Amino acid sequence: MSRIAYLFLDLDDTILDFRKAERTALSKTLEAFGLEPEEEILHRYHLVNKAHWEMLERGELTRAQVLVNRFAVLFREFGLEVDAPACAKVYEKNLSRGHDFLPGALEAVQKLRGKYRLFLASNGTASVQHSRLAGADLYRYFEQVFISQEIGFDKPSGDFFRICFSRIPGFDPRRAVMVGDSLTSDIQGGINSGLTTVWVNPGHKIPEKIRPDYEIESLTQLEELLGRLQREE
Repeated sequence: MSRIAYLFLDLDDTILDFRKAERTALSKTLEAFGLEPEEEILHRYHLVNKAHWEMLERGELTRAQVLVNRFAVLFREFGLEVDAPACAKVYEKNLSRGHDFLPGALEAVQKLRGKYRLFLASNGTASVQHSRLAGADLYRYFEQVFISQEIGFDKPSGDFFRICFSRIPGFDPRRAVMVGDSLTSDIQGGINSGLTTVWVNPGHKIPEKIRPDYEIESLTQLEELLGRLQREE
């Protein structure tokens, strides 16, 4: 491969601890509607939410449908009478405050910035992601921040990456790497767009149909991996 120059990094569960932010935001939201944030509900929401975002990635749902329908489905399953649209608004507000880093992630980003050109590539609601990025003071590390709602397309769409590439003068996809935790959005998107892919896989899951080029447990291992690839040229 050509010498690596560009890194596209995912945000959630790659740099920031989205699972923690999700649980905290949902717990506060349920409490605001007079509901007990029981573990069964929190766990089920995580699965329902994940399934809805994957439907968005496949073009089966719009973003507006995802944001509300995930709560409608959850409450219907548990027989709860809750206003899903109102709940979605409160949840998004709570979620926008969650910006805890995964262990070692900030230090990894700081080191990478000095060696590569960094770009953030995130699916998500723009207002929520911008709030979390600001809270984590992450803007300083990235040349540009690409958020799907603002781009007009979601990962893994080739159109998402095409627009990102068009905004980077002189961009060469042969020198770029996509790093993220999601096989269906980050890795598939990178594959669709001719990028080298690195899957962040802390749970050591076994990929089935989507095969990343490389795999790491956390962002802390990325610098060493990239250095090794450079030396192998």
